[in-house]
Amino acid sequence: MTLAVDPASPRPDVKRDKATPWMFAVAIFTSACLVFTVQPMVAKLVLPTLGGSPSVWNASMVFFQTALLVGYGYAHLLQRVTALRTQVAIHLVLLAAAALFLPLRISGALGDPDPSAPTLWLLGTLVVSVGAPFAVLSATAPLLQAWFARVRAGHADGQNPYVLYAASNLGSFLALLAYPILIEPLASLSGQRWGWSGGYGLFVLLVAGLALLVWRRRSTAGGAVDPAASPPALR
Repeated sequence: MTLAVDPASPRPDVKRDKATPWMFAVAIFTSACLVFTVQPMVAKLVLPTLGGSPSVWNASMVFFQTALLVGYGYAHLLQRVTALRTQVAIHLVLLAAAALFLPLRISGALGDPDPSAPTLWLLGTLVVSVGAPFAVLSATAPLLQAWFARVRAGHADGQNPYVLYAASNLGSFLALLAYPILIEPLASLSGQRWGWSGGYGLFVLLVAGLALLVWRRRSTAGGAVDPAASPPALR
């Protein structure tokens, strides 16, 4: 007995195609929220040690901006790897390695700050405390954008992956609003630390799901990559 198939009903692969942009957007949104909530959170964690002087906040901003550039540089260099599967594997390994620095905390590896050079102590402590997870998170938007362009090659949305930055901007904006309005008044620093660490774990699961999607799509496409379909070099 043969069952009739309604031609108007969407096929499973069509449904997956529709879900793919949303999966990328959610991952980028989550990473942006984590990036912009961890900055004031970490700055508050050092307040008991160094206080809230302008030099503390300025040094913190210098660190985070530098780590952001490191993340962008890493995303740019990773695109030099031709095989998309290799890119995915490298990024998953680095995400897992950065998770070793969690739960989020201020490391005491450098001891107490030197009163004559507290800024150097602060920069070094931020590097060993949150540098790895922050840098790898900051690479998300440009990296997933490039993956999206290659996975969706041949589709209309694959020609314009830059719209995914809307998800990044929304996550950044909401995080900046949520921290002073909701997170700081309603959660203790301990709760914030563990909540952020849990959010990082959720993000790793999202990227792992995208990695599986990328892996399957490249297998279906035979693994061949048309250089003309590859996104331009990240800047």
